[in-house]
Amino acid sequence: MGQRKQLSANARKEARRTVAMASLNNCPTSPRKMRLMADLIRGMRVEKALFVLKHSGKEASGRLEKLLRSALANWQAKNEGERMEDALLVISEIQVNGGRQLKRVQPAPQGRAHRVRKRSNHVQLIVGPAQATAAAEPIESNQAN
Repeated sequence: MGQRKQLSANARKEARRTVAMASLNNCPTSPRKMRLMADLIRGMRVEKALFVLKHSGKEASGRLEKLLRSALANWQAKNEGERMEDALLVISEIQVNGGRQLKRVQPAPQGRAHRVRKRSNHVQLIVGPAQATAAAEPIESNQAN
């Protein structure tokens, strides 16, 4: 392997060491409902996101809370000996994609039938330190137009 390729491979490996991910596949909730909660916690500190998810009344919040706890456990396994509180972890990326659809038939008037699509989704969550994501986020200006 060439020197340049080896240096870039080591840099990628070091960058992956600071982040942890977790994924949830074929979750039986529609992607639209899951995206509402995902958009709410995107970019938040982990402690605040756990609080928001725990006290939300939506069904998707329970599933996302469990997924976030899984990502935190993965981060803890990668970084043994470090405390999560000292690392200032944030949810750097969360993606909700559509999964498979179960197609069912609902009886309708006059002998007809309507198709019911029971949707599911795939969620991928990445947790990383606040320093790495702060550089990637756009700076908001407080100017009134």
